[in-house]
Amino acid sequence: MKTAFVITLAVIAQAVANTLLSKGMKVIASMPSFSDGFSLMMLAYALRSPFIWGGIILLIVFFACFLCAVSWADLSLVLPVTALGYILNVFSGSYFLDEPVSPAHWFGSVLIVLGVFLVSLSGAAKDKTGGPLPKSGEPGPGGVAC
Repeated sequence: MKTAFVITLAVIAQAVANTLLSKGMKVIASMPSFSDGFSLMMLAYALRSPFIWGGIILLIVFFACFLCAVSWADLSLVLPVTALGYILNVFSGSYFLDEPVSPAHWFGSVLIVLGVFLVSLSGAAKDKTGGPLPKSGEPGPGGVAC
């Protein structure tokens, strides 16, 4: 139950963070003084943006949740579930940032998520002998603890 909650929080935090960062950078890039491209002045302005700071803080939340999730569950479970963020990012870009999203773009995003889930079904990690990898602290091949 805690793993599902933390993974859900991670996915939502990442999608909102990406939306905030995109909004903040688009606001900055639309300013006439920054139309020539990246500069140190643009970076200084970005560091004063609440959108940028909100995005950074939520990406830290995502990373903390991701670390917790992979410490409690297999990466082969956590990573495919976090791939749902692709769909949330496309939705957020379309709904909150008014980005045009074609049916082909939606289809491609859904296809990516389905592909990640299919890969996750490929089975447990194996060592060179074909057996499952030892858990942390258990002796592995040759009696060496992991």
